Amino acid sequence: MNKLIYPAVAILILLGSAFTFVATTYKIADGYNIEFSSSDAGGVFKTFKGAIVFDEQNPAASKFDVNIDVASINTGNGLQNKHAKSDEWFDVAKYPQIRYTSRTFAKAGSGYQVTGDLQIHGVTKPTTIPFTFQKTAAGGVFTGSFTVNRNDFKLGKPGGDVGEQIKIDIKVPVTK
Repeated sequence: MNKLIYPAVAILILLGSAFTFVATTYKIADGYNIEFSSSDAGGVFKTFKGAIVFDEQNPAASKFDVNIDVASINTGNGLQNKHAKSDEWFDVAKYPQIRYTSRTFAKAGSGYQVTGDLQIHGVTKPTTIPFTFQKTAAGGVFTGSFTVNRNDFKLGKPGGDVGEQIKIDIKVPVTK
């Protein structure tokens, strides 16, 4: 009887693994765009890196762990760039990275949403980002948009010349 159990278990394991979905690991490709805007200021971050694992069929198996180099900020104005990097705003010397680490993924309408921890200026807040994924021949493109309150992350002084709500638009091409 024991001789029959081992082959039967092996067959069940093989059959089970044949139907297991494997999430795809993607590399961030050139041409990404991380753009921010408010009623008074806007710009882009030029350096974006990280690990992206995504499975359209099983979003729960997905994971984002990405970083923005804050020193790569470009507002289109050299003086504003210098001010944004100062200790009054991002304090690049002390907090050189913006980091987003996912916790959960879900299908949401015709797209998806990811909830994770957004860390800016030493402050970590749970943040949900709605996004879409469009397949391409080489991989795909993630596109999303969300808003943060800069005061939640202690960026700048409350009030002042810059709006409190900052819109973040993301477009990230990826390859397999």
